[in-house]
Amino acid sequence: MRYIGNKENLVERIDNILVSNNVVGKSFFDFFAGTTSVGRYFKNKGLRIYSNDILYFSYCLQKAYIENNSEPKFSLLTNELNFAKTSFFSTPLDNVVEYLNNIDDVEGFIYWNYTPEGSKNIETPRMYFSNENGRRIDAIRQQIEAWKMNHLITESEYFILLACLIESVSFYSNVAGVYSAFYKKWDPRAIKRFQLRPIRICNSDKHNCVFNTNSLDLVSKVNADIIYIDPPYNGRQYLPNYHIIETIAKYDNPSVKGVAGMREYSIEKSSFCNSKTALRDLDYIASCTPCEILILSYNSEGIMPQQSIVEILSNYGEVSLNEIEYPRFKSNSNGLSKTKKHIREQIYILKK
Repeated sequence: MRYIGNKENLVERIDNILVSNNVVGKSFFDFFAGTTSVGRYFKNKGLRIYSNDILYFSYCLQKAYIENNSEPKFSLLTNELNFAKTSFFSTPLDNVVEYLNNIDDVEGFIYWNYTPEGSKNIETPRMYFSNENGRRIDAIRQQIEAWKMNHLITESEYFILLACLIESVSFYSNVAGVYSAFYKKWDPRAIKRFQLRPIRICNSDKHNCVFNTNSLDLVSKVNADIIYIDPPYNGRQYLPNYHIIETIAKYDNPSVKGVAGMREYSIEKSSFCNSKTALRDLDYIASCTPCEILILSYNSEGIMPQQSIVEILSNYGEVSLNEIEYPRFKSNSNGLSKTKKHIREQIYILKK
């Protein structure tokens, strides 16, 4: 999934830094889970994972990837629909995904608000999805919800299917990477017929816990060996960038406004998008967490100055700093991509 700050391509290098700094533990608290790429990595390494994010679509991914520990069987649904295996090697999830890919289209909330045909009555019709793909997304989302309401899928199976949908949407979205704006011409991928894709299940023998709340409310309640903090690093809130993904996950028919069709997000704003409140809350986390090791992953161009971060963390123990250089995310370049193509991820390690 395309997501600003996604550490999927950096997490192994982050882990190498932790190993070289003798950071060890059996449990890991992913404080801002996002796409769950970090939580998944350490889950696969055998750690017990706690994870949280205030955004509901992240919670759906957490339920599917982090909390769930086994392949879904879809026993009730299979008995009800009696559909055949798609191939000799197909899993129950493969079969359900294939079934969803062949249901009839529906004109629902996504079609009426985020396709040019559905939103043709507003001044600038929205081109987030093609007309067909808007109907495809609505049909699949409504079918998943109907199965849940009719008790044909378990809670775990419900979130696994939502995760499949959330992950698949980005492959057909007519955007540069975030959903605060759409292309005025069709990107080639956006006009391909939408196909739901199965996710890869992460198995584990640990009891992993996931949450959907303000992370600051959990600071003193989660006692893991390691707390990993990967907060927003500039003034742009995350929900406006991913508001359509949030709406697909909740499917709550929100009031939307503006050219982008934005949903209300005032109660889901992060204090880390303001330099003063970010430093205040970093201090609060460092002082209140029972975790003995705190890892802060932060962008070198972030609004919290390096000196201030070190000063705050140093009040609570020994601090070290390592850096990883990586290519700049193009849609987040602030016009600097021609002159500055790389950026650094700063890994602060606090041993309390």
